[in-house]
Amino acid sequence: MDQLLRATAAAEARHFWFRGFRAFVTPLVELALGRARGARLLDCGCGTGANVEWLGAYGRAYGFDLTEIGLRIGLEQGRTRLARASVTAVPFPSSAFDLVTSFDVLYALADPDERLAIAEMYRLLRPGGHALINVAAMTMLRGDHSAFGGEVRRYQRGELRAHLEAAGFTIVRLTYTNATLFAPLAISRSWQRLRGLRHQPDQQRDIVVPPAPINALMTAALRLEARWIRRFDAPFGSSLLCLAQKPIHPPRVPIQPPA
Repeated sequence: MDQLLRATAAAEARHFWFRGFRAFVTPLVELALGRARGARLLDCGCGTGANVEWLGAYGRAYGFDLTEIGLRIGLEQGRTRLARASVTAVPFPSSAFDLVTSFDVLYALADPDERLAIAEMYRLLRPGGHALINVAAMTMLRGDHSAFGGEVRRYQRGELRAHLEAAGFTIVRLTYTNATLFAPLAISRSWQRLRGLRHQPDQQRDIVVPPAPINALMTAALRLEARWIRRFDAPFGSSLLCLAQKPIHPPRVPIQPPA
């Protein structure tokens, strides 16, 4: 995981996947926050803190992660609003944030920890606040990167909806993303499963920035898809992106997820 975080830190400013991801996520951040100023934002499982820096354009943003190396990389790059903590026991007060985010974290958690992490996000939000969640999608896309990255599950739309609603959230938007990448990923990862998944550290090659012309072409394709997703939900894709809201008048006793 340390090697994966170092590879991510080296690629996340320029790689087409990260550029596409921000194109998908930005409209939902703006939808959640509206014209509000001085919003408080928290990235749960922030890795190197790059998204905390980006979210800082919308208010006062903080982040935390359990992995020491990711935080160290973030601090080396001047990101100071970072803490070390677990998504299952977050050291921030209840109802303290307008937006909490969880980008590619929940799919790596065992079932009990996943439920606790969702409950913590609900607790951290003020009534009416939003959670923005991205997870790996579609079991048929499991491959080498899944094994190396500690992936426990890939979600279907109904599964993610059920888990969030069980914790008390109302779903605002829920769509697959990265449909542009679906066909090549389905082919390559089918082959990886047939020959047996590899866990070796060289799987970080998945996030090496490709040659400039290819990187630019893929960036343009994902940004075009992001424009389409502003209006429509995609029926398939390698990720699921969800904007959920904590009700303005939540029940006195939070809804508990099924055991």
